Parts: sequence; C-alpha cells; structure tokens
Amino acid sequence: MVRPTTAVTVVYVAAIFLSTMDTTIVNVALPAIGDAFSIPSTSVDSITISFLVSLAVFIPASGWLADRFGGKRVLMTAIAVFTAASALCGSASSLGELVAYRILQGLGGGMLAPVGMAMVLRSFAPAERVRALSMITIATAVAPTLGPTLGGLLVTNLSWRWVFFVNLPVGVCALVFGLLFVRDLGERRAERFDAAGFVLSAAGLALLVFGISEGPDQGWDAVPVLVGMVAGAALLAAMVVVELRRRAPMIDVRLFRDRCFRSSTAVMTSVSVAFLGAVYTVSLLLQDGRDLSPLVTGLTILPQAVGVMLGSQLASRVLYPRFGPRAVMTGGVAGTSLFVALLATVGSGTSLWGVGLLLHCMGFCVGLVFVSTQAAAFATIPQASSSRASTIFNVGRRLGGALGIAAETTAMVLAGAGGPVAGGGAGTRPYQVAFLVVAVINLLALWPALAVRNADAATTMPPLPQRSAKPAAGKG
Repeated sequence: MVRPTTAVTVVYVAAIFLSTMDTTIVNVALPAIGDAFSIPSTSVDSITISFLVSLAVFIPASGWLADRFGGKRVLMTAIAVFTAASALCGSASSLGELVAYRILQGLGGGMLAPVGMAMVLRSFAPAERVRALSMITIATAVAPTLGPTLGGLLVTNLSWRWVFFVNLPVGVCALVFGLLFVRDLGERRAERFDAAGFVLSAAGLALLVFGISEGPDQGWDAVPVLVGMVAGAALLAAMVVVELRRRAPMIDVRLFRDRCFRSSTAVMTSVSVAFLGAVYTVSLLLQDGRDLSPLVTGLTILPQAVGVMLGSQLASRVLYPRFGPRAVMTGGVAGTSLFVALLATVGSGTSLWGVGLLLHCMGFCVGLVFVSTQAAAFATIPQASSSRASTIFNVGRRLGGALGIAAETTAMVLAGAGGPVAGGGAGTRPYQVAFLVVAVINLLALWPALAVRNADAATTMPPLPQRSAKPAAGKG
C-alpha cells in the first residue's frame, strides 16, 4: 500500500513538472506554429501570453477552492483540465483555437502548484517537510531545463503538436495514481466566496503579467504596456485595501505580518528572477549567439539541473538541519549571484564544458535557496491558512519568473543593436549585460534572507542523526 505522504508527493511532483516544463517547451515550438498557421511572428506570442495571463487569473482562487471543496478534488480536477487542454492544444486547427485552449490550460495550471503545495504542507510534519520539498525542488529545476531540449527534438522529428501531446502520458498517470492513492485531509470548509477580492486580484495580476510579458517586445513606453502595468498595480493596491477589511479574504495579505513567511517569499521571488532569467538567456546565447542546435544547447544546460539536485539534497539532509534557513538562504543567494555574474564572461570561444560547470554551480546554489525558502516560509503559518499562504507564495514565484525573462530581454534589447538575437554584429555582449543585470537584482534577496530567524523556523529543522558514543577503553 502506498503511504499517503508518498502519494501526495508523487502527484504534486508530476503536476509541478508538467506546469513548469510547459512554459519552456512551448517557446521552442512558436516559429513552427507560426509557419503552420501562416501567421506573422508578432502574433505567435499570444500563445504564451494567453497562458501566462490565464495562470495569473486563476491562481488567486486556488486557495479558496481547496478549502471549500478539498485539496484532492481540486488537485485532481486541475490535472484533468490541464491534461485535456493539452490534448486540445495539440489538435488545434487555427491560432484562435490554440489560444482558447491555452487559456483553458492556464486554468488548470494556475491551481496545480498552490493546491499541491498546500496538500504537501498538511501531509508532512514541519520537521519532515524539508526532505519532501527537496524532491519537489528537483522537479522545478529539471522541467525548465528539459523543456527546450525535448521541445527541439519533438518539433524537429515529429511536429509542434507533440510539445502538447507529451503532457498526456504524465498527466493521465498522475491523475489515475492520485485518484487511487491520494487521501483527502479533512480540510476545513471555506468561508463565503470573496468576489471583490477575486476580481481585484485576478484582474490586477493578469494586467501586470501582460504588461511585464509584452514590455520587452512592444517597448516599455507602449500604451498597452503602460496601461497594463499601471492598471494592474492600481488594482492590486485596491485589493490590499479591500482584503484588509475582510474577515475571510481571498488573498490574505495579513500573512505578510509573519516575518518568516514574508522574508522567505521575497527571497523565492528574487531568486526566481535570476534562475529563470539566466536559463532563458543562456539558451538564447547558445542557440542564437553561437548557432548551436537545441539538442546541444539542452545538453549544455543539463548540468544546471544536476546542480539543483545536489544542492537540494545537501541542504535538506545536512545544511538546513545544522545551520538553519538563514545561513543556507544567504549563502545560496550570494552564490547564485556570483555564478550568474560569471556567466557574463562567456564569449564566442568559451568551452561548453566551462559553461556547463558555471550552470552546475549556479544550480547548486539555487537548490539551497529553493529548499530553505519553501521549508521556512510556512514554519509559523497555521495549518488552516496553508492554502492561502501557498497561493501567495506561488504568485511570487510566478511573478519572479516573468520579471526575470522580461528583465533579461530588455537588457539584451538595450545592449544589442539588433535585439535579443544578437548574432548580427553585437556578438555575445547583449547576453553578458543581461546576466549582470539579473545577478545584481538577485543580490536584493540578501536583505530578506538576513531577516529570517532560525528560531522562527526551528520546528522545520529535523534533528541530525546522533553518532553512537564509543565505549570507554578498559584499564589494564
């Protein structure tokens, strides 16, 4: 019989793997999709934007839904919707159909991470969470790395439709396994649906994500971008005011009064900027700046995922229990900025082994941060608030990833005369500038990392195994 804790971890890892990989694997297929539907490249990005905006719309409601209907029911529904939408995307006959199906896919994807994380938090005792979260960290690191390689192989050898069909076997297996073995945890019945909070948070996040995503392409002074970002920020500010007056808010901003949660969420958001921004930029550097194939690019980036695996395991088994979250976060943040900055030294003649080594070291440091932030963030959050806390935490992670890609693209556009594809004369300089930009942004995470107190997260620090004492030597 499968243990309940094992079951929920397996299903959540599969779900987070699918939703995370989807972002990078689809990007590789965009040119082929444009050719298939005979549409200009300026229209193809609607496939990505529609998915990101849909994610932003449905993430805020995920915590309430889990409390109202139960985590298992919502998680299984989210996996089913995401999987079915993937099949529909792969069978789309026009751009309009594909965009509509991507919105549906975002509906499922927006609920996967918050609900799954809340179930993991409720399934494990605080001292056991760090081990479980180390496995989840592996999925979040491998997925964006595997996406470009797998996407390139599928588009080259089969067709663009397979970047969506590839989700089906994993999704179906996760759904069947979850229905058989995941247990309901007796979640509390939610309060009345907070319509005002949902509308303000969903619309605000959707407009903000749209502005951030379109800014590098349309220009940050373009009217749609400015309207999206200003209106989004205004709606989110209004949401904070409204939610502070609610007894049972959709987005419980009062959770930010918790120092451990506030600081850990800030660190995760900042490191997500550096991590996804660097992975995005190094992929462009190798394929556009150095004219390498998607397969070679993916193999070069792969050591980064291995680094995350090693870092997350070392953090969960040794460093976190011995030194606590503050030291692990601080060291991980500093190391991430260091190795992202060193990527700025990569030129046209740099050995791919050298690039892989830098990415491996960066991944190792990111693994330290991801494990420690996820374990410490919820240390002092009441179990009844775990769903809403998980929602806020995942909003920060999603926004961090979008900001990272936007910051990198903008830096490349400003540094290279021809835009981010800098093969025509700008060389590798635009990419080098982009690496330095996110390395500096990531250093901002040192402030909240140093604000974390080990005493606040003491319940999440598992005791180290005790060495048996050696018997005293007898006299004589």
